[in-house]
This record gives sequence, C-alpha cells and structure tokens, in this order.
Amino acid sequence: MIIDNALWLNLAVALGIGLLIGAERERDKGTGSDQSIAGIRTFTLASLLGAVSTLINFWLLIVSLFCVTIFAAMASLVRQDKAPGLTTEITLVFTVILGGLAMSASSLAASLAVSAAILLAAKEPIHGFVLGVVTKDELNDFLILAAATLIVLPLVPSEFIGPFDAINPRNLWLIVILVMLIGALGHLALRWLGGRIGLPLVGLVSGFVSSIATIGAMGERARKTPTLIGSAVAGAVLSNISTILVLALLLATVDPPTLRVLAAPLIFGGLSIAIYGLVVTLKAFRENSAEMEKPSRSFSVKTALTLAAVIAVVLITSAALKAWFGQTGLVVASGLAGLADAHAPTISVASLVAAGKLSLESAAIPILVAFSINAISKAVTAIVSGGRGFSRQVILGLILQVSATWLGWWLF
Repeated sequence: MIIDNALWLNLAVALGIGLLIGAERERDKGTGSDQSIAGIRTFTLASLLGAVSTLINFWLLIVSLFCVTIFAAMASLVRQDKAPGLTTEITLVFTVILGGLAMSASSLAASLAVSAAILLAAKEPIHGFVLGVVTKDELNDFLILAAATLIVLPLVPSEFIGPFDAINPRNLWLIVILVMLIGALGHLALRWLGGRIGLPLVGLVSGFVSSIATIGAMGERARKTPTLIGSAVAGAVLSNISTILVLALLLATVDPPTLRVLAAPLIFGGLSIAIYGLVVTLKAFRENSAEMEKPSRSFSVKTALTLAAVIAVVLITSAALKAWFGQTGLVVASGLAGLADAHAPTISVASLVAAGKLSLESAAIPILVAFSINAISKAVTAIVSGGRGFSRQVILGLILQVSATWLGWWLF
C-alpha cells in the first residue's frame, strides 16, 4: 500500500478529532466512583480505530462500531445507578464514525467534530436555556413555525389557481410564515428589550420585508395585550418608513431618473410618517410596562391564516376587475396591483421608463396611486388584526403619509 501525503493528512485529522472531543470529555470525566467510562486517551484511540478500520476495509469499520457499541452499552449498564445519561457513550460511538469519515471527507469530519465538542462543552448553558428561559408554549410555537417552514412550505404548489388564476398558494403560505416569524421576533424583543423598545424596533426592521404583515402581527399583539397597544402602534407606524425606503431602493436600482422624479413625494411621505412614528413611540415610552405580564405565546396561527385569507380576497377582487373591465390604463392596473403590494407596480413602471416605453412625466402617477391604494390594504389589515383602538391610530398615520406624499408631488 502506497501511503501518500493526503493519507497522512487524513490520519492527522482523525487524531485531532479524537484529541479534541477527548479533551472536552476528560474535563467532564469526574473522579472516583462517579468517573465516566472514557477520557482523552479512549476517545483518541476510538477515532484512530475508525480511521484505520476504514483504511483497511469498510466491513472492519462496521465490526469496530459494533464492538465499541457493545462496550459502551455494557459500561452504561454497569454504571446506570451512578451516572445517568448516555452522552459519553453515544459520543464515543460517534467518534469512531468521525474517525472513519476523516479518511474520505476530512473537512466534513473536522467540522462535525468541532460542532460536537461545542455542543458537549455548552451543556450547562443549553440546559439552562431550555429549562429556565424557554417556556413550553414558546417551544411549541417554535415547532409550529419550523413545521410550517420546513415541512408544509415545500409541499405547497407554486402556481396560480382559483378564480381568475389569482391565487398562488405558495405565496400566501409565505405570508403566513412571515406573520408568524414577525410575531416571534416581536415576542423575543418583548422579553429581551421590553415592550416600550422591542416592538417599535421590530416593526421598523420587519417593515423591510412586508409592512402589511408587520401591521397584522402588531395588531394581533395589541389585541392580545392591550397594555402594549402604544408600542404595537409605534411598530406598525414605523414599518411604513421601511416601505418608503424600499421603494427608493427599488427605484434607484431599476431606474434612477424615476427616483429623481419621485424624490420629493418620497421625502415628504417619509418625513411625515417618521415624525408621526416618533410621536407615538415617545408616547409608548411613557407607558408603564413594568407591571406587564410576560406573554406566553409567540404568535397566533389564527391571525396569520386570517391575514392570508384577507390578502387572497384582495387578489381575487383585483383579478376579477381586470377580467370584467379590461385594462383601462396603467394607472388602474397599478392601483389594482397596489391592493396587495406597492413594490410590484413600482418595479413595473420603472422598468417601462428604463425601456423607453413610458415617459418620466407619466411614471409618477401610477406609482403614487399604487402606493396610496396599498395604504388602504394596510388600513384594512389594521382593522382586522388590531381592532378599533389600534387601527384608528395606525390609519391616522397612513392618512398623513399618503397626504404628504401627494403634497410633495403637487408642489414639486
């Protein structure tokens, strides 16, 4: 057998894997009668056993794994009254596998070994976090969010179906996931930063993803915890600043001259909602949230599904109007598209200008109409999710923003 440099390197990686995991287990080995079954020498030999077995014959690796497993099981059986738990035993078997893997995929084996060592060393922080920080309801919500994202989403078709082919189930389910995710972020911000700071910050950041979804999540939070209505309103209002910033970024990317035409309306709209957002945020800061009961659930699945249903109705209505009355102009089309999203018509109009199919003077109105109609969808979302007290304050901010935007266009 010719032993080349690569083979020596793989053997060195296997040796390092055993030393790394063994060093961590040695520190946690204990002394006296409570001493665990394996330390640094045992783990190093186990890794080299896997490497040499793989080098000689794959079936020899299987036999080695079987023998080490039997040994670990017998040792665990003898010590079950003294040291409950199977972490060291399972890690020993895993080390044999990593040693064998190092002979064919040394980088992967080394990465897994480092991950295993970190996981083993972080025993106390992990146990403390799971048992002392995360509640049972929060863990259940995390599992629901993970299932919705990793299990359900890949199964949802991405094609237009339903009346007028207006519904894309995958897009709607993404809205559901987004609302739950924003709710979870808001929940974490509440726990870490408190209601007066957490919700406004989450609203501002989440608005870059979807202002409508953010308003829906904040409305659900306000309905669930009335003492946080001021902070929830602040988060919902501040999400509209993100809408302005996203529109500006899209126009700057697709067609900068269109951005220059709409600079004044966007500045007026951004400043107006920023000032109003600052006012409601300062008002929320003055609220006494010290006695607020800590929320147990991260989000409401019912609210997320309801919001997706509202968006589906808006999409079907928009498609029906197009089918019944035809294309009555770019303004009407942009307004219909703005019922669900202000970004898509903005990109479409800016693309027409960039292609020379639409003049700059004709680009402002369709975009502003889409932006204004989109504010109606936000208002409906606020009413559905948050009720009268929440929606009244949010709608006032939307009216100020839309009015200031049109004022900017009229003046300049």
